[in-house]
Amino acid sequence: MTTRDVVFPAGRQALYERNRYSPAVRCNGLLFVSGQVGSRPDGSPEPELKAQVRLAFENLNAVLAAADCSFDDVVDVTVFIVNPEQRFETIWEVVPEYWGVAPFPNITCVGVTWLYGFQFEIKVIAKLPTA
Repeated sequence: MTTRDVVFPAGRQALYERNRYSPAVRCNGLLFVSGQVGSRPDGSPEPELKAQVRLAFENLNAVLAAADCSFDDVVDVTVFIVNPEQRFETIWEVVPEYWGVAPFPNITCVGVTWLYGFQFEIKVIAKLPTA
C-alpha cells in the first residue's frame, strides 16, 4: 500500500491521533478533508450553534491552509446536520460568511441523528494548487 500523504493543521495533530484519523489526505491533485466540527482545542463542542458552525469553518480553513488551499479551491461539500428541520436556517445564516461568491461548490446536505455531541459537520474535496 502507498503511504498516505496526510495534511495536519498546526496545533491539532494530537487530537487527530487520539481519535485515529487523518484530517486530510492529498491524492491525484485533490485534497480529501475529513469532516470538521466546531470543536475547541481540547476537542469539546462549542455549545452555541452559530459559534459551532463558525468554528467548524475555521477548523476546515486551517486544514485547507495547511495544504496551501482555501475554500475557493473546494469543489465538493457534504454537510451533516442533527435535526436539520430546526437548525438549517440558523446554520445557513452563518454559511455565507465563509462560502464566497458564485460559482459555488456543489453540496450534499444530510440529516443525521448523532454527531458525537456536535450539531454540524462539514467535509470537503478541494483541488490542490498546481506547482
